[in-house]
Amino acid sequence: MTDNNGNLVEALNERSRSLFRKIVESYLETGEPVGSRTLSQTSGLGLSAASIRNVMADLEQMGLLMAPHTSAGRLPTHTGLRLFVDGLLEVGDLSSDERQAIQEQISGSAHEVEDVLTQASSLLSGLCGGAGLVTAEKADMSLKHIEFVSLSPGQALAVMVAENGDVENRVIQVPAGMPQSTLVEATNYVNARLRGQTLDEARDRIRAEIENQQAELDSLAAQIVEQGLATWSGPEGGAPQLIVRGRANLLDNVTITEDLERIRMLFEDLETKNELIQLLELAKDAEGVRIFIGAENKLFSLSGSSVIAAPYMNNAQKVVGVIGVIGPTRLNYARVIPMVDYTAKLIGRVIK
Repeated sequence: MTDNNGNLVEALNERSRSLFRKIVESYLETGEPVGSRTLSQTSGLGLSAASIRNVMADLEQMGLLMAPHTSAGRLPTHTGLRLFVDGLLEVGDLSSDERQAIQEQISGSAHEVEDVLTQASSLLSGLCGGAGLVTAEKADMSLKHIEFVSLSPGQALAVMVAENGDVENRVIQVPAGMPQSTLVEATNYVNARLRGQTLDEARDRIRAEIENQQAELDSLAAQIVEQGLATWSGPEGGAPQLIVRGRANLLDNVTITEDLERIRMLFEDLETKNELIQLLELAKDAEGVRIFIGAENKLFSLSGSSVIAAPYMNNAQKVVGVIGVIGPTRLNYARVIPMVDYTAKLIGRVIK
């Protein structure tokens, strides 16, 4: 809980706190605004509708509630949701059956890193009703093919294809007038040594052969190979990969035009991969789960979405990525938080 939210919680008297909790819990369950008459009948606080309206007005003045359109009901603002999550949410634990189900699905997948991460992302998507997100270091992805293709005098294209189907291109500089046969030689040499290996593994093996003069390459082809592999080692090449699974879950229970527009904007956000990766990378330094709510981040200021994410480690206890769930701000935080946390910890026991 942040200090500011701690102060806000303390500033609420017991009646305001209880009523605020009821409003947020109702919103998380239904997605609809709740009015004073309904609260007076269902809150169990013994307050009249007039008294509840006064409390709601105070909460609105504090920036914790809002009135959508001309509705007589109120919804929590993103600030209110943050206050609730930080100061009032009671996060439960997973049942032994839930833990076992998650463990069986992830442990039962092949132990290739991308297979485990894809399975974990799909699993969280299904369990939590949002889209599953996971970032992974590209060096962890198994390679299928690399090809060097001539572009123009002095330039060639290095094309890398991963086992999971991802394709990436990089332009590299080559000597003007270099024959096509040199690019073919470099392509054949690399592909005979990299299939099924990670980029780091392939690069280390090939560099060792070249340095020890064991590579059956002329000096020009060796230069192309080294430059082609190095192009994925810099800041751009080392950027994490983003895996998104379960976008269709975001369309469940969407019934009104406003919701459809919000989901359309969220789908656009999911295509803004670089910004989404940067957001998820913020969770790498977190101890446990980190939560991003709506307008707190400019990426989701229009779609009004929340991200619940946690870092995961490899078996060397090094943080190597982030896994999480994205969905509407009325995600079931009490359920999703422990699921993300447990799944992230489980990945660390499975991947190398």
